[in-house]
Amino acid sequence: MAEITKSRRRDYLDKIQKLRLMDDDFFNKCMEGSTECVELILHIIMDRTDLKVISAQTQHSIKNLQGRSVRLDVLALDDSGRQINIEIQREDKGAGSRRARYHSSILDANLLLAGEDFEKLPETYVIFITEQDVIKKGLPLYRVERCVLETNEAFGDGSHIMYVNGENRDETPLGRLMHDFSCTDPEDMNYQALADRTGYFKRDEKGVNIMCRLLEDMRMEAMQEGIEVGKKEGVLNTVRCLIADGTLSLEKIAAFAGLTYDEVKAIAENK
Repeated sequence: MAEITKSRRRDYLDKIQKLRLMDDDFFNKCMEGSTECVELILHIIMDRTDLKVISAQTQHSIKNLQGRSVRLDVLALDDSGRQINIEIQREDKGAGSRRARYHSSILDANLLLAGEDFEKLPETYVIFITEQDVIKKGLPLYRVERCVLETNEAFGDGSHIMYVNGENRDETPLGRLMHDFSCTDPEDMNYQALADRTGYFKRDEKGVNIMCRLLEDMRMEAMQEGIEVGKKEGVLNTVRCLIADGTLSLEKIAAFAGLTYDEVKAIAENK
């Protein structure tokens, strides 16, 4: 594990003080292992105090049958079997209706074992907390449910999607919660559990060290991704030059570059 230089640590300390719960990486770290904070957030958003969170996983990956995976910010389970996914989105494009649909469907696809009765499928909630008013109707909360259009009655399939408008700052519990999500200073927060948790990662030496290591890991991962992209682009440029030269067959170029024939053919056809 590489050591963090003093100058880089100073930069990280400055960044940590600017982080908010509306920043997904910070939110994930704060919620990690804290069923108390997750439960508080769900009580307010879902307006029900009877909900008891028994587990909360962060950065939980689920893959579908085609191999397309999705990484969930928080996946919580309550004592009645409800599966609840909480997502933080600062950009509108990350909280589109089809993404919400996909999150909901991938939860469903992993909840029943082979042969189990469909009626045993538990309720699921996908909750997007967005920095802006994504729906743009000026409401603090939007609840999305399937309904029968001809009768305007709820379909009752147990699937729920919710959008929380992070712009809302009214004096309701939800508005006060969104205020806390925008705070950089724990002392300005309304809810003590959130203030204590964020304060740990901003002011406690152990918590600050955890955040510094997280930021360093993210930096190293971004560097590695950049290196891999650079290598790939270099291979592609070489392949393009060999194709343009015309001396080697596509099969030989593929063997030289470590690509398949179809991949080289696609490059040759500008696909």
